[in-house]
Amino acid sequence: MKFVAITSCPTGIAHTYMAAEALEQAGKAAGHEVTVETQGAAGSAPFDPAVVAAADGVIYAADLEVRDKDRFAGKPFVDVGVKKAVADAPGVVAAAVAAVEAAPARTAAGPAVEPAEEVPGTATAPAAPATKVTSGAGVGTRVRQWLMTGVSYMIPFVAAGGILIALAFMLGGYEIALDRGDQSANGYFTGLFADGFDATSREQWAGLLLVVGQAAFGFLVPVLAGFIAFGIADRPGIAPGFVGGALAVTVGAGFLGGLAAGFLGGFVALGLARLKVPNAVRGIMPVVVIPLVATIVTGFVMLVVLGRPLKWLMDSLTTGLNSLSGSGIVLLGVILGAMMAVDLGGPVNKVAYTFATTGLATAAAASGSPVELKVMAAVMAAGMTPPLGIALATFLRKRLFTEAEQQNGKAAVLLGAFFISEGAIPFAAAAPLRIIPACILGSGVTGGLVMAFGNALRAPHGGVVVLGLVSQPLLYLLAIVVGTVVTGLAVVALKSAHRAGPDAPAGAQAGATSGQPVSA
Repeated sequence: MKFVAITSCPTGIAHTYMAAEALEQAGKAAGHEVTVETQGAAGSAPFDPAVVAAADGVIYAADLEVRDKDRFAGKPFVDVGVKKAVADAPGVVAAAVAAVEAAPARTAAGPAVEPAEEVPGTATAPAAPATKVTSGAGVGTRVRQWLMTGVSYMIPFVAAGGILIALAFMLGGYEIALDRGDQSANGYFTGLFADGFDATSREQWAGLLLVVGQAAFGFLVPVLAGFIAFGIADRPGIAPGFVGGALAVTVGAGFLGGLAAGFLGGFVALGLARLKVPNAVRGIMPVVVIPLVATIVTGFVMLVVLGRPLKWLMDSLTTGLNSLSGSGIVLLGVILGAMMAVDLGGPVNKVAYTFATTGLATAAAASGSPVELKVMAAVMAAGMTPPLGIALATFLRKRLFTEAEQQNGKAAVLLGAFFISEGAIPFAAAAPLRIIPACILGSGVTGGLVMAFGNALRAPHGGVVVLGLVSQPLLYLLAIVVGTVVTGLAVVALKSAHRAGPDAPAGAQAGATSGQPVSA
């Protein structure tokens, strides 16, 4: 059979492409042809219409709404989350085959079939922006999906702004930020380039990178709030969410203010959208009435009601972080490191990462090494160790892993080196009770060591690429190596203990024979 597949994840980075590769390999192994369109952060190349026409069925492995879904109308399909395709691609392909076999036969005019399976809440999506919130899910699931929508659109601003600011400090030193004094970015830029731009001036290049980077960072909280509101109320929520996020920055409420503004703006817009109004007014509701009223309400609440309490809470959090020392700061590193490995790119991982990056934003113009910069260093190092540690385990004890897992181990080296924790997911999906605890142990050790060594980092992403921007880079590497070794040895020990069980050899042998990972 021939299948077309769509893969996408909230951030559009790792899971999107890992799922695509897994589906292609699983299809090939089962004797089918699977062609994948990745709707990731880098955009997508749409299928040739001839490929769609020749397809027997469609596989949706998406956590966002699928773009241009109408082109697959009439074809049998399965709709699963992207993690399902990463963890069990053969099962997804088998479900797609079953859907085709269960559908009515094709006619000369084309396929005349009904959908075989669909996850509630999915629908044809606009080209962009996109989100996927399951309407029938529980409150906790929907809150997580709303938050992940905001975080997914925030990450590009974090990466671009943070790395540019870090490069500016590398070129011009930390004093380049202090030289600004109380001037606005515009005043600083005008003063620096008063006599024109000198391409040979390192100071001017550093100033250029700093201004552009801080401009990108300035959107961090508004984008987070705007797209949380978008996830809740669709397009009518964008204006109140963005304005509420900008006001959160104005009053000094920071990240917590952005979260509050996003939910507030989204629910106000959603409530207005559900009002029954006369037909004459209905046409202007989404473009005039809802954005106007929701923005006024959100602005009033943020400035008059929530602004000061949230600012006090953010100031208290910052003061508490900067007062940490000794065992307290090491414990913080252990906790954040463990969070990075709990779900390897999932909501808990993103909470720790967002906590670090928003703290990085507040410390962007500071000199020295405030705790926020140490938090960022700990989070990045702890996120690198799970793939690296599992890769080490595949080299130490090849017999504990299938042929496919050994190949994935080689790829995990590169993914871990570039701070892509999701490189460990194929292994964790196959044996969560053995892989996840090992990863938590190694990442917790790494996070604690980074805090103990006092490493600081001003870049929010990059892995080995930004190693030169870390204070005491050799000690930082040592922390990563120690965490990698701890993870690798723990994986080997736990998998060996599993094989030593009374029923393990037969199960292990079955997994090795089939070429599929042995489940936990």
